[in-house]
Amino acid sequence: MYEQVKQLLIDELGIDERLISPSAELVGDLDINSIELADLVMVCEEQFDIEMAEEDLTGLVTVGDVVDYLENHVN
Repeated sequence: MYEQVKQLLIDELGIDERLISPSAELVGDLDINSIELADLVMVCEEQFDIEMAEEDLTGLVTVGDVVDYLENHVN
């Protein structure tokens, strides 16, 4: 799942692969803004056929948080 999320960050948001790690903060380390975060959520929802609850999004601080969330919500 981590590799899939990493590839989404590279392909969809143009994030430098060298910056991506499980502990990298989406906003602090990867400089993802709110619009890009919304794009990431939409891409994840489409790619993994899930709906991410808005209240869950505040807990997605790091790349690892996104991976954990997807691992717990994707069948």
